[in-house]
Amino acid sequence: MTLRAWIDAARLVTPVDAALSHATAMWWHGVEIGSWWPLHFSTNTPTRSKRNGITIHRRRGKLSPRWFHGVLALGVDRTFVDCATQYTVVQLVQAGDALLHLGKTTHERLTAYADTVHIDGVRRARLALTLVCEGVESPMETVIRLMFVFARLPKPKTNLRIYDEHGWFVARCDLVFEAQRVIVEYDGMWHREGRAQRREDRRRIARLEALGWTVIVLTADDMVDSRAIVRRVHRELVKNGYTGPDPHLNIMWQKWFGAGARS
Repeated sequence: MTLRAWIDAARLVTPVDAALSHATAMWWHGVEIGSWWPLHFSTNTPTRSKRNGITIHRRRGKLSPRWFHGVLALGVDRTFVDCATQYTVVQLVQAGDALLHLGKTTHERLTAYADTVHIDGVRRARLALTLVCEGVESPMETVIRLMFVFARLPKPKTNLRIYDEHGWFVARCDLVFEAQRVIVEYDGMWHREGRAQRREDRRRIARLEALGWTVIVLTADDMVDSRAIVRRVHRELVKNGYTGPDPHLNIMWQKWFGAGARS
């Protein structure tokens, strides 16, 4: 049973105006954050019914759904705000980063929508939008970036292009602390990469290090101890001139990024 099959089945028993919403709509728009189950629909129909696996949200304000891939669903901007009632701040930023990367919306459009509506979730959505970035290419990049931001380290630039002293392109790097010349890369494919790709990765890192950059490559195995990652990066920042405070790993940080937080 695919998501499409479940949606088609649910449409047989939901109100005629029911449109995909919340996390289910987010998945339908191509952003796989959280769980799409149970299926979420929004409607202006007052009729009430209970069905296992279906959550119906009855809205007072007039909805403006559209057809996306043959299914009636709320737009990405409304869906982003609706998901703020289900997602953590970290998940919401992941969703926002992904929507921008996929070209589904823009930061300006998301912000303008959140600034003008008064619906459930909008306050959390506005907070998340202060952290959403252009150019982030994976949900894990978002998590690692936020690990540093919420630990009160400097905010890294995302997917920055690095050039040598002659202006020749060297690499595009995931997270870059430009002032301290520290790069953090996440390699989620490390265990599946072939020898040729690993050789190319090593050459690329060697070129960056020859230019005076410190390169930290993280894999999925490293994510088991996220505190160690933050402290490791902090040590390298200090070596390269950072004089800011030590990492702030409070209870909320532990909740969002500690062991088991992404399981």
